[in-house]
Amino acid sequence: MDLLAALRAHRLLAIVRGSDPDAALTTVLTLVEEGITLIEVSLSGRDALDVISRARTALGPDATLGAGTVLSADDARAAHKAGATFLVTPAVSDGIATGRELGLPVLAGVMTPTDILQALRLGADALKLFPAGSAGGPGYLRDLRGPFPELPFVPVGGVDAQAAAEYLRGGAVAVGVGSPLIGDAAEGGDVTALRERARTFLDVVRAEARP
Repeated sequence: MDLLAALRAHRLLAIVRGSDPDAALTTVLTLVEEGITLIEVSLSGRDALDVISRARTALGPDATLGAGTVLSADDARAAHKAGATFLVTPAVSDGIATGRELGLPVLAGVMTPTDILQALRLGADALKLFPAGSAGGPGYLRDLRGPFPELPFVPVGGVDAQAAAEYLRGGAVAVGVGSPLIGDAAEGGDVTALRERARTFLDVVRAEARP
């Protein structure tokens, strides 16, 4: 898949992490029903590989379903086997190079200019600015875009609806959103509330869509 094209088209990456595998799967399927089709299932969640495999079966081969929190080459291989079509790392890790070897695009976690250059050398397709909120928020993104004006940044960490709009206006190619979108749905919580939050974030993304 062309991850960068998907990020540019959808501009919203949902991050699902939960302790209840069945609820996590329901969360993934509910997001897709609401129109959020670029989804990452974090490997730090319970039975995450099984969730990815079951979601792949339910959604079919063309769904943009990724694995997050890929820390190692073994994580990358396991995610690929489970059916992930892209990988997301929290940092510059062995998962980047292994993902490329497997033919999977990678959204690589970075925070500093040094991280950015290392991730690009390893073949990252896009750059996950993490933890964006703690690093300085939209202002930090603007600072990074000074020396790196054309690079595809995806801020992740503390991205609520207001921050999502600010990041997108500030030049982010997309935003990654976990708990402000998912809430407790992946723990067995209220799916109705998840649907409402999904619509809110989609409204933000559409309002900030580039002409």
